[in-house]
Amino acid sequence: MTTTQHQHTNGVDVPALFGTIDAVRAAPEIARFQFRAQTRWVDGTYNRTTIDTFHGAGAEQTRTEPFVVEADHPVVLVGQDRAPTPAEHLLQALGSCLMSGLANIAAARGIELGEVTARVEGDIDLLGILGLDESVRNGFEQVRVTFHVQGEAEARELASLVEQARRRSAVYDVVTRGVPVAVDVATR
Repeated sequence: MTTTQHQHTNGVDVPALFGTIDAVRAAPEIARFQFRAQTRWVDGTYNRTTIDTFHGAGAEQTRTEPFVVEADHPVVLVGQDRAPTPAEHLLQALGSCLMSGLANIAAARGIELGEVTARVEGDIDLLGILGLDESVRNGFEQVRVTFHVQGEAEARELASLVEQARRRSAVYDVVTRGVPVAVDVATR
């Protein structure tokens, strides 16, 4: 019997990471993914999203357990504060995408990380959302991400991890470059 040792750096299975890159390089058609989420209104501004299946690596994929994500508004915005706002979920998605990329890139470069945190802040003006001023956008006016990175590398190398994570982040790309969104309606 042969036992294969997996090298993990920062919790990342490095051989699996490079294996995935090699597999996609060899068969680019498996690079096409479709992620899905289904949101159901519950009450007021409160809703619940279920995330379970997705298409990727050339086939339908089903998670063992679906993920359930809730959203609401705080009381000052006519909600009951039962969950983060959708805008806060967007900030979380951006921070998490950048953080996941940073961990993978550090592992691929053999850099052991210490504590890594990111603070993500977004400024929004309700005059747009409430329809009180058409010149004010509905979404964030500005988003700021501040990383604090400790690791076994020089400061410039640690900073380059953040920069590479930014360049490769799917969520950063969507937020900064936009993406066409089609909204269809089916009524009963």
